[in-house]
Amino acid sequence: MAKFILNILIIIALAIPHRGFSQVVSSDSVQNSQTTAAVNNDKAQNSGKKSEGKAKKKTGKSNKFSFETFDMNYAKALKYYDNGQYLSAARIFEELYPLSLGTPTADTLLYLFADCYYKNKDYELAAFHFKDYARHYPGTEKAEEAHYMCVKSVFEVSPIYSLDQSSTLYAIDEMDLFIKSYPRSKHVDECNEMLDILREKLAQKDFEIAKLYYNTDNYQAAQIAIKNFLKEYPNSKYAHEAVYILVKNNHEYAKKSVNKKKRERFQACIDAFKIMQAQYPNSGFYMDAKKLADDAQDQINKIKNNN
Repeated sequence: MAKFILNILIIIALAIPHRGFSQVVSSDSVQNSQTTAAVNNDKAQNSGKKSEGKAKKKTGKSNKFSFETFDMNYAKALKYYDNGQYLSAARIFEELYPLSLGTPTADTLLYLFADCYYKNKDYELAAFHFKDYARHYPGTEKAEEAHYMCVKSVFEVSPIYSLDQSSTLYAIDEMDLFIKSYPRSKHVDECNEMLDILREKLAQKDFEIAKLYYNTDNYQAAQIAIKNFLKEYPNSKYAHEAVYILVKNNHEYAKKSVNKKKRERFQACIDAFKIMQAQYPNSGFYMDAKKLADDAQDQINKIKNNN
């Protein structure tokens, strides 16, 4: 019995140190883990600070445009401009312009910025910035020239006649405004020439629409379209042909009409020819139109005789 108790005591004695060692190891592991985490955290913070410092240094280096570097960058942009490197110049002018506000250099910068786009044939941006110049610096020496350059730019933006003509209408409005604002400008004659070109483009679009009505046998629509065209563009180079188409249109319309409508519609053919007689006697279509009008008169005479 005593031996049995002794063995139990020995076992308990052996177990106690083992449990204590496990707790120590576990505690040491936690402490070591915490220590390692703290070290890593310190390293991460230090690394973050270094990265932040590098980022600040990089940001400082990339901030090339400031009051201190203004003159240097302005000279650089002018050199690009003189060498025909307009996009490179424009990028610098754009950065310098906000810094120049309130100084005598501001209007020159904006003008050069707009001119870079014009010379690079980016006419939409050129028109926008020249217009911006004219709006912000109306009393300056370059105000008239900026408005004129805006006019030239929007003229270049106007598309071919078959496309939407919103840009053309805007260009016409800008030219009218320029002529009213600067009636004695040396550019007035050129603006009038551009106006004639743009109006002729609008005339061509309306003429082609009227001709399409005729070619698709929409006789009434063709009549209305041609009459509106002649009222809007009586001096257009397409006007005499438009009258000839009206003569043909009314002649064909009369031939395809019911008997009770023929007489008045043949008369409409003759009336259209009278417009050609009065306004376009030298037209290359004159003789063909006359033949149709003569035939229309013969048809009216036959109708009278039959009645």
